[in-house]
Amino acid sequence: MSDKKEKKQEYKVLLYYKFVPVEDPESVMLWQKALCEKLDLKGRIIVATHGINGTLGGSMEACKHYVKAMKKSSKFKETQFKWSEGTGDDFPKLNVKVRKALVTLDPEKEFDVYVKSKGLSPEQWHKYLEEHADVTLLDARNVYESEIGAFKAGSKNLIAPKINAFREIKEHLNDIPKDKPVLTYCTGDVRCEYLSAYMKDKGFKEVYHLEGGIVKYGQKYGKDGFWDGKCFTFDNRMKLDFADDIAECKSCGKKTSEQVNCEVATCNELQVICSDCQEKGFNCIKCGTKGKGRKHVLK
Repeated sequence: MSDKKEKKQEYKVLLYYKFVPVEDPESVMLWQKALCEKLDLKGRIIVATHGINGTLGGSMEACKHYVKAMKKSSKFKETQFKWSEGTGDDFPKLNVKVRKALVTLDPEKEFDVYVKSKGLSPEQWHKYLEEHADVTLLDARNVYESEIGAFKAGSKNLIAPKINAFREIKEHLNDIPKDKPVLTYCTGDVRCEYLSAYMKDKGFKEVYHLEGGIVKYGQKYGKDGFWDGKCFTFDNRMKLDFADDIAECKSCGKKTSEQVNCEVATCNELQVICSDCQEKGFNCIKCGTKGKGRKHVLK
């Protein structure tokens, strides 16, 4: 028997985007699909005329080869990747699509997505919050994301709209002064960089976005920064554990970040329910049906 221990397979998740003109999205889509299939990477990639946005999971070696291939591309060589620990089962399949936009905000509105606001590195973001406790912080994520984690300790003026789709955030911009600084953030920065360009087009004078998103900030500061709670992820991991739980179980009130869908598929409400209440059964906060819920599974 060999004394050598078999090396455990390492799995990673890549999160990335790049706003750059893409003349032939269809060709890029086909290239991405072939590349990922060759490397056995799974996840989601969106290609549009103004860039690429993706999240992929697979072995460490496969992810390295993917990044290397992207760096060889004249179009995407400056793409910044966010790495996090994976499980090897973070995505059920590979999905590569061409869409009109990387994120859906205001389909009928024409604006220059490349005229973005200033990005702040995690260190710059942290310093800004230390020196400006009253700055307006805008969470650009959905309510089921912000309820388990947010920059609650970062500002007295945190705005976390209870939205269920990114496009709904437009309605909340009217309540924010355009002549004062606004810091906006999201998971990996694609939504808030896009939003910052939209806000500049709408007349906001000073908008900043968190470069690398919550992922980079959480990896840098963990529990020692202004971030509270977990970071919701759009994969089977469900969350990244950067700080203590801030959410409360909708059934018993216990602190938790566990989330589960309603047992009734036609309802499908994603809600914060602790593992004990999932085991015992709980009443859905939307339709009232009692059950143990269904694990949130990506399709």
